[in-house]
Amino acid sequence: MSAAAPAAGASLHRQLRRRRLFPYLMLLPAMIVTAGIVVYPMAYSLYVSFTRYNLLRPDRTSAFVPAEMLDNYVVRLAGDDVFWRALVNTLVFMAVTVNVEVLIGLGLALLLARMTRLMGITRTLLMIPMMFAPVLIGFQFAWFFNATVGLVNNGLLALGLLSEPKAWLVDEPTGMLSLMLATIWMNVPVVTIVLLAGRLSVSQELYEAAEVDGASPWQRLRSVTVPQMRTFLIIAMTVLSLDVARAYDIVRMMTDGGPANRTELLWTYAGRLAIRNSQFGLASAVSMVGVVIGVVFTFYLFRQMLRAREETG
Repeated sequence: MSAAAPAAGASLHRQLRRRRLFPYLMLLPAMIVTAGIVVYPMAYSLYVSFTRYNLLRPDRTSAFVPAEMLDNYVVRLAGDDVFWRALVNTLVFMAVTVNVEVLIGLGLALLLARMTRLMGITRTLLMIPMMFAPVLIGFQFAWFFNATVGLVNNGLLALGLLSEPKAWLVDEPTGMLSLMLATIWMNVPVVTIVLLAGRLSVSQELYEAAEVDGASPWQRLRSVTVPQMRTFLIIAMTVLSLDVARAYDIVRMMTDGGPANRTELLWTYAGRLAIRNSQFGLASAVSMVGVVIGVVFTFYLFRQMLRAREETG
């Protein structure tokens, strides 16, 4: 008996260790794939951003020179007017589209939550914009706002609201507003589904108690709905802020960053530097600035989400 007890204890210890390792073994394939398609390219792009890498002269420019490692950021980008224009456009684009998408998504989620019939069909129809690739959405809206045969111009001219066709994608600020509209149309369904799940998770007893206290619909929205859905709102804003890079396809199809860089974003500018000018080092530096903006914004929203969870219990 005395010899069997240690053997049984050792066997139990091995079984517990295997159980602890089992989840990590299941995640290992996904971690390997993630490292191959995300971590390594990100690390390599960070390395390239500290060099003057030019695809036309890779043997001369790909070497890492410590004395020049910050030149792309401190010298070349700091003095680049197009970069600063793209940075401002990106921040404005992100702020406007994320907030408008959340507001529209919240309104649609509240309407869908009140539906008693055809909710399944309505949800299915709401998912249709998500089935289109961003490049197709960009092509579609480029046709909508075309100055010659565009649906918007033809409709407004027929209604007498315009006296002559308008170049929506060329003029300022309608060019950027057109891009924002296309992006909002693409992302609102995702926000609506997320916020609808949050709205349906709110206890109906809270609304009944608010009605008994005589709260108006606006007071119920402000004091019950929004506080209870705060975590879902932050999740939606986080997803949208990380997904803003998908606007690259829309911008390329609709305006290609022009005219005169009026609609240039960081990602389109980075693509222009890399693909057209072969300046991979400078393009990587521009991309890293975009990554830093996304990480900072995501970290802020993550802190807000943790605070919301602490406040709600």
